[in-house]
Amino acid sequence: MLYSSPADWRTAKNKRVLFFAMSGLGKTYVSNLLRDGGDWFHYSIDYRIGTRYMGEFIADNAKREAMKVPFLRDLLMSDSIYIGSNITFDNLDPVSTYLGKPGDPSKGGLPIEAYHRRQNQFRQAEIRALMDTGHFVERAQDLYRYPHFICDTGGSICEWVDPENPEDPLLTELSRHCLLVWIKGSDAHTQELVKRFDANPKPMAYQPTFLDRMWTNYLAQPGQAAETVDPDAFVRWTFAQALSHRQPLYQKMAQNWGITVDADDMAAVCDGKDFDTVIADALGARCQTF
Repeated sequence: MLYSSPADWRTAKNKRVLFFAMSGLGKTYVSNLLRDGGDWFHYSIDYRIGTRYMGEFIADNAKREAMKVPFLRDLLMSDSIYIGSNITFDNLDPVSTYLGKPGDPSKGGLPIEAYHRRQNQFRQAEIRALMDTGHFVERAQDLYRYPHFICDTGGSICEWVDPENPEDPLLTELSRHCLLVWIKGSDAHTQELVKRFDANPKPMAYQPTFLDRMWTNYLAQPGQAAETVDPDAFVRWTFAQALSHRQPLYQKMAQNWGITVDADDMAAVCDGKDFDTVIADALGARCQTF
């Protein structure tokens, strides 16, 4: 790891961290807080995905819908209007909307073949965005003169790595540039995430084998058929199982490649000094363990 002890961390002139956790546990909150302090460059993986690697897919999908409306079709064909996504750090909805949910098209769902295709597009985009981390570390320091760097990843990072492989290419590359920090939620946090998701089910990215298993198991229930699946019902049904699937992957990533910080401790961070203390304490706990 870049910092082997609390002292290494506290005395480092250039601090570089990467957050990973389920969405909703404070990755972006703390990233924004540090960025607003003026010393930290905030590299958002989801923003990079939406603007660099999936922007064309997103725009073309919106144009495809617009082409169904004669009035808009004529304007598009004559280059009279422009359609694009307005992605920001605080509004990444164009990415999740494009990713979509599988199921009945009349309820906003995608045929499973199209859903698989978009899942694969997202997987490739996220891996590429993560592999760009080193480039943005250099860019943040050389171009913008930020002393510190924070990489704010999506919840699906664990789906594309093997944390028990000491030569995993993605984790090897990321750990060269950043201290990997798992924001670990409690059982209470998990219950709150499930409650929040039930109220507002959002698209997610899944490991292909996990998705295939969930889809097969869901269709095996009485009365379910691929063309009539309620998209929201499916992603709600899958969410709690996705949490259970991801938790051991996050834990292995932290054990073998980084450190662990409790979500409550991270939520209590108010400024850069608080953050330094939380990370130093987590490094100290790791030193004692090993």
